[in-house]
Amino acid sequence: MRMPPSESVLEAFGAAADPELLDGGQGHTWRASSIVLKPAGLAVESRWRASVLETLPDTDRLRIARPVRAASGDWLHEGWEAWHHTPGRTDPKRWDEAIKAGTAFHEAIATVARPDFLEGRDNWWTRADQAAWSSEVVEEVPSLRRLMEARVPVQVRSQLVHGDVLGNVIYTPGQPPTLIDWAPYWRPTSWAAAVAVVDALCWHGADEALIQAWSSLEHWAQMLLRALLFRMITDLESSRARGKVWQPHPAYTPVVKLVLVCADSAS
Repeated sequence: MRMPPSESVLEAFGAAADPELLDGGQGHTWRASSIVLKPAGLAVESRWRASVLETLPDTDRLRIARPVRAASGDWLHEGWEAWHHTPGRTDPKRWDEAIKAGTAFHEAIATVARPDFLEGRDNWWTRADQAAWSSEVVEEVPSLRRLMEARVPVQVRSQLVHGDVLGNVIYTPGQPPTLIDWAPYWRPTSWAAAVAVVDALCWHGADEALIQAWSSLEHWAQMLLRALLFRMITDLESSRARGKVWQPHPAYTPVVKLVLVCADSAS
């Protein structure tokens, strides 16, 4: 059962309305008037993220969803975090705009130091990220193995990035886009764009023209390989955690072919 925030949590964040469950947010995000609330994950990560985002200015290219402090002054209360609600809607078919918003965000955080907590995270996504960037080829699933074997070493600068841009940009008429739900990774900015492209190809009707549209990004073919591995291995890890045998979703099949062709052409 999805439990809403308690009265104590609502009061702590100044949310003066009955909470309503929102779409997205993995089914655990609530809105109470102008406040959005969700269970915090890793506490140190939640506090760090809020402290970084609090300082970033809005620009004519991007707005930032602002965190809300609890009455205590902390960013968390009873395991919950809160954000100011942004009017508008997400639209994963606006892939070019999402990638541009991600680019603006990555420029804004380019000098933020790597936080120590990144090393200690252990979940489906972080294990998938590590496997996608590992030099090892360990998976018996043929499509994963082909993608892994197509990787070559690359020398490219990493920094903090948003690892899930496409569905986490809010569009409000007459305003710059607003980035929400920052999933921090220490990877190249071109990889973050590649994740958005892979998501658009797999789930939102984009075609191979989108690959070409962003092909000037650094080590593009190799970033696409790692982005697709990241998404597919996340699914694999999710299935394993539930004790299920994983089979790649049919939506991955044409994208695997496109990405392998791209990698072959770049070699």
